[in-house]
Amino acid sequence: MPSAQDPVPHWVVPFAALGAEGQHPDWPALPRLQALLPRLREQQRDRGEHTDPTLPHERAIAAARGLALADHAWPGAALHSAQPHEPQAWVHPVHLQVGMDQVTLQPAELFGLDEAASRRLFEAFAPLCAEDGLALHFDSPVRWRASGERLRGLRCASLDRVAGRSIAPWQPQGSEARWLQRLMNEAQMLFYTHPVNDAREAARQPAVNGLWFSAAGAVDAGVTPGPAPTVADHLRASALGGDAAAWRAAWQALDARLVPELQALAQQGRPFALTLCGERSAVTLQPHTPSPWQGLARALGLARAPQVAELLETL
Repeated sequence: MPSAQDPVPHWVVPFAALGAEGQHPDWPALPRLQALLPRLREQQRDRGEHTDPTLPHERAIAAARGLALADHAWPGAALHSAQPHEPQAWVHPVHLQVGMDQVTLQPAELFGLDEAASRRLFEAFAPLCAEDGLALHFDSPVRWRASGERLRGLRCASLDRVAGRSIAPWQPQGSEARWLQRLMNEAQMLFYTHPVNDAREAARQPAVNGLWFSAAGAVDAGVTPGPAPTVADHLRASALGGDAAAWRAAWQALDARLVPELQALAQQGRPFALTLCGERSAVTLQPHTPSPWQGLARALGLARAPQVAELLETL
């Protein structure tokens, strides 16, 4: 059994629900979560909107680590690093699709970007960052990281919020917003004639013709972030790609993989937290023991057991 000092295990599930209210896809059958749900109760709820620049899973991670987000300023890059009090931001290579009346964004995760090509674009962009006092770090082919004081006061919309949507409502905010927009425009011009994109065009692949900054800022001085929750990110790719069938299949796989672990903890009487996040809101569930009257009422059909689909509808 864990000691009193051990942190309570906490799982966060991004994109547990898709779509706006009344416009959800068909919910997947999740028999294990359905069986566990009567043994859980709502401990906390985060009610948000589709217009929020952060997503519920980002706010849930911040809350789990003891951070209060002011005006949706989500310092996710700093929080993910070994220097959380240093201003940082994630830098995402993206494809910008120019339409008749809007520009939409596609993350590199959805169109494929290998490390060699990503590093060549990274090396081309790094000197522009250095001129503006930023250091650029290569974290992965689909996500780089910038650090520098100018990132401290920025509020940048989440890539997960902007993916597949017009970028117009989601431009950077804050004292350095104009500077960052200029830097992003310079990246577009730099990449337009880059040999990486010549090769991608020849291969009929989407060009990497822009960058998106997200998760900018720093953890406040004097604040020590708590332990990170476990993020079950299995639903993200299909959600961002708008593939409802793949999303349902991923949820069913997660139901088979994660929920038995939670069922075992509940049977042992051990505490845990499960936060299910949609595109607007999130709910945190924790185990509890139903009273004898509740169990009897359900057994007699006098009380209705909670339903997973109805819970997901609220997210």
